[in-house]
Amino acid sequence: MSEYIASVAWSRQADEEFVDNKYSRAHRWEFDGGLSVAASSSPHIVPLPYSVVENVDPEEAFIASLSSCHMLFFLSIVAKHQIKIDSYIDNAVGVMEKDNQGRMAMTQVTLKPAVKPAAGHKLSLAQLESFHHQAHELCFIANSVKTNIVTEIDYLGET
Repeated sequence: MSEYIASVAWSRQADEEFVDNKYSRAHRWEFDGGLSVAASSSPHIVPLPYSVVENVDPEEAFIASLSSCHMLFFLSIVAKHQIKIDSYIDNAVGVMEKDNQGRMAMTQVTLKPAVKPAAGHKLSLAQLESFHHQAHELCFIANSVKTNIVTEIDYLGET
């Protein structure tokens, strides 16, 4: 068993009534390694000026968490097969909508990994698909959510 710690901190500004629902949703995420991240509600959920566009919102963090977990397992699998990778870029997209129970939920996240093997290293499309499938099966975050996760592979190497 492992434990992970994140601290979320918000405080009301002196000029905010709060009970009128007109208060800043800006807050901070603090992680055990010392990183501090500026966070906020999404402007898609809470309108400006009460959300902060520049800050990370929980929905973006959720998508990034799925993408990052998948990538880390994928890279580990490929490395075990002695295939060198130069780059991995995922422009993942999440869809927020009502689920089957009528509640707002992140119903689908589409991972769009673009993988580029190093010169002289080959990675077949069949291997790529297999490695992504294995990564999905191993990803703790994917195993923890009910969100439908789709992978649209973009292969940047020679076949």
